[in-house]
Amino acid sequence: MSNYTFESNYWGDCCNTFDEDQKHYVYAKHMGLKQVGYSFDVAGARIIDIGGGPTSMLLKTINLAARSLVIDPLMYPMWTYDRYSTKGIDSTICRGEDIYEEGYDECWIYNCLQHTDDPDLIIKNALRAAKTIRLFEWVDIPPHDGHPQMITKKMLDDSIGSEGRLVDLAEAGCFGKAYYNIHTQ
Repeated sequence: MSNYTFESNYWGDCCNTFDEDQKHYVYAKHMGLKQVGYSFDVAGARIIDIGGGPTSMLLKTINLAARSLVIDPLMYPMWTYDRYSTKGIDSTICRGEDIYEEGYDECWIYNCLQHTDDPDLIIKNALRAAKTIRLFEWVDIPPHDGHPQMITKKMLDDSIGSEGRLVDLAEAGCFGKAYYNIHTQ
C-alpha cells in the first residue's frame, strides 16, 4: 500500500478525531507554541505548515498572518479547503519535497516526515522557506504501511543543523519516543 493510499484511508471523512485533536496540543506544547484557551497565539506570524493535511494546527491559531499556507500532497474534499480559506489560510496540493516557498516567519512540521519519500529534502526546503522551524516527529519506529521512513534523532539533528530533544511520551493519545526542535536561523 502506498503512503498516499494509507493516509487517504486514514483521514476518511477529513475530520479530526478527538484523539488526533488532543495530539495537536501535545505537539504544540513541545513545539513551543503559546496556548491561549484552545488556540495557539502566533503573534502575527506568517506560517507554512508542511504536511498539515485536512486538519492543520493552523486552524487552531489566533493572530495568524494572512497568506499563511498549508502544504499536503493529498486531495481532500472541497469543504476542507473552504475552511482554510475562511480562516485566511492558503492551501496547496503538493509534496513537501517539491515546495519552493520563501519568506515565511515559521515552518511547522509535525508527525509528517515518516510518511514522505525524502525527509532530508523537506527539511532543506523548510530551512529555505522560513526563519524558524518548529518540528515534532516520532522517532525510531521501523517502516510499515504508510510510513516508509524510519526517522532518527541523528538524522533530524544533521538535517536541521541543531540539536533537538527526545522525550518518551505517554499523554493524550501520544505514546512513544518523540523528537522536537525549535530552530531559528
